[in-house]
Amino acid sequence: MKKLFIGICALFLAIGLTGCGGGNTASDEKTLTVSATLDPHSKILEEAKPILKEKYDIDLEIKVLDDYYIFNKALDAGEVDANYFQHRPFFEGELSEHGYKIVEEAGIHLEPFGFYSQTIKDIKDIPENGEVIISNSVADHGRILGILEDAGVIELSDDVERLEATTEDIVSNPKNLSFEEIKPELLATAYQNNQGDLVAINGNYALQAGLNPTEDSLIIETVDADNPYVNIVAVQEGHENDEKIKALIEVLKSDEMKQFVEDEYKGAVVMVD
Repeated sequence: MKKLFIGICALFLAIGLTGCGGGNTASDEKTLTVSATLDPHSKILEEAKPILKEKYDIDLEIKVLDDYYIFNKALDAGEVDANYFQHRPFFEGELSEHGYKIVEEAGIHLEPFGFYSQTIKDIKDIPENGEVIISNSVADHGRILGILEDAGVIELSDDVERLEATTEDIVSNPKNLSFEEIKPELLATAYQNNQGDLVAINGNYALQAGLNPTEDSLIIETVDADNPYVNIVAVQEGHENDEKIKALIEVLKSDEMKQFVEDEYKGAVVMVD
């Protein structure tokens, strides 16, 4: 009886170690579990799923979540092998706040902000005292203002990190532009109603409004892997070199996937190298 009791205890201990902590992940070597938001992330993964199976014999399981604050907690706990939903500033904020033992595996795509106008066809024609309509989300301000600075429209103070910049940090504004803040979901409507001289719209909202960011925007965000707002795949520390993770990244960065995203999202989502 004593031996039986010890054996049962050992069994439960082994199960506990397998299911909790210790850098363990959710799946076996032929199954990859990735959490993602519905669009565009899970749609991109759905397109990658048969390719991953055909080329690497890996079964991709996609868990669609809608609460941003669950994703990294679940990954840290080993409930999934990876997640795909966030850009770098959000990821870094989560690490700072919660101390999760997770890392960026690769940058995959960008949903570029663009500036749109019903009346202006060239950046040099932005009028004096023009109105720029932007998101009222402070988290977007540094991104939006950085795009204007790169285009030479304004200049920001050297004393502030660009990601943290607000309109108060503008030190040069030759056109004396004013900034009107509204809810992000109303930006496309503002453009359609010909409000303001320029309207800053995120890629997804632009697509919903029938706009093609690469063709219709007056100014567009730079698309490259170094852009801090690139959406990333994240994994647990110590699993960066797992074969199934590397296979996923290879598929996501393939020409086939780039073509799919180009056809499906028409510039509202852009894959990065």
